Amino acid sequence: PPAHSRKDWIGPPDKHSNLRPVIFYVSPEESPLERRLREARQEAQACDQCFWARHNRAFHQEKEEFIYSRLKAKGLEVRDETGQKATLNAEEMADFYKDFLSKNFRKHMQYNRDWYKRNFTITFLMGQVALVRALRWLRWKKKNV
Repeated sequence: PPAHSRKDWIGPPDKHSNLRPVIFYVSPEESPLERRLREARQEAQACDQCFWARHNRAFHQEKEEFIYSRLKAKGLEVRDETGQKATLNAEEMADFYKDFLSKNFRKHMQYNRDWYKRNFTITFLMGQVALVRALRWLRWKKKNV
């Protein structure tokens, strides 16, 4: 982002996690409370990025292994005679998706719990920052009247 920017910047999706990274604006007058909020947001982003990158890598690897094993069981090659990648039908892939979700259910539940905790903390800090800013604005308004 340009040096004069006073806003957060959102980048293009990450190729592994598919999440859009945020470059957070750091105000020169950032209070300790505002710093805690920014750091909590950065930590949440890093946790999400890590989880989804690992999850997506595992998903793609297991999906390829599943397709390969099913094609092999049918006596088919990974590529057909024209060089196109062979695929499975929707019902066969539904078996994979169901198994993958079942196998990773606990991971998803833990991720959701952690996500809610982090976002509750962020929301609470945002409320505190908003309250402090409102009080500061009211004091400034009162002083200038």
